[in-house]
Amino acid sequence: MAPLIVGLSGTRLTAREADYLSSVRPLGLILFARNIETGPQVTQLVADAVAASGAGLVFVDQEGGRVQRIRPPLAPRYPAGAVIGALYLRDAAAGLRAAWLAGRLISADLLPLGLNAPCLPVADVPVPGAHDIIGDRAYGTAPDVVAALAGAAAEGVLAAGALPVLKHIPGHGRAGVDSHVALPRVDADRAALQADFAPFRALSHLPMAMSAHVLYTALDPAAPATLSPSVIRLIREDIGFDGLLMTDDISMGALGGSIADNAAAALSAGCDCVLHCNGRMDEMERIASALPPISAEAARRVVRVDEARRPLPADDVAALRREFEALVGAAA
Repeated sequence: MAPLIVGLSGTRLTAREADYLSSVRPLGLILFARNIETGPQVTQLVADAVAASGAGLVFVDQEGGRVQRIRPPLAPRYPAGAVIGALYLRDAAAGLRAAWLAGRLISADLLPLGLNAPCLPVADVPVPGAHDIIGDRAYGTAPDVVAALAGAAAEGVLAAGALPVLKHIPGHGRAGVDSHVALPRVDADRAALQADFAPFRALSHLPMAMSAHVLYTALDPAAPATLSPSVIRLIREDIGFDGLLMTDDISMGALGGSIADNAAAALSAGCDCVLHCNGRMDEMERIASALPPISAEAARRVVRVDEARRPLPADDVAALRREFEALVGAAA
């Protein structure tokens, strides 16, 4: 098993991809809109890729709002996190229930397609003046509200029999630029950063998390979190997260330089696995050649992820969906 999660190029598994997956044996796969046409097509693509790779984790970004790869008619549209956050401010119990229902229902949409790991919840805390790359994806601007709602959403995912991914540890809310394009530099001092860390500390028990491609000068003046041993140490020791830590997409513009070198540096810094999303085979091959075998610690955490899976529930999904729509408005 390679410490790698990879994307696919299109709606059908190519022969070259099948050969790559069977040779490299990545621990996970991730789908994007380019991979989605119909329900049977997605199910077949996932089945073929899993058969070739042996991967037990199949991810997709499915937060709701702007970040929802699978859309009608395959899945209803869900509101952004900020909508649930606004409901919480009016009625805390209703907001928590809506967050749980969103995680539960999103997972119910994905599991029949073979997707078992929705990349949610977002636990970032935006601050005034930050870039809107997080924006309304966040549940709010108060760390305690974000922690409560992100925790409820994660519990909904787990209750469905799926696995949540906490984003973006140790906090992306102060970023002044879009990390897909350039490296955000955050100059806040350590005391101010504690507010960013708070939701992640509260949710450190979750099985998986995704790193932030953000440079925090108070923590490491040279390397962004994904590539920084000191920041990864803070995630493990101060925040207390001992789950499977994946990088954000290693091909994003924030990192620059050699993609293979960055992938190796992320593992050296303490990330457990590298996420590569764009499906470009030339990059995937360079990354695979640069990575060592999965570490003993990462393998231990993969086992713990598997142990976090719960049995599929027997509750009435249609009734849950009606309840959700009554709380936040029709999701479709």
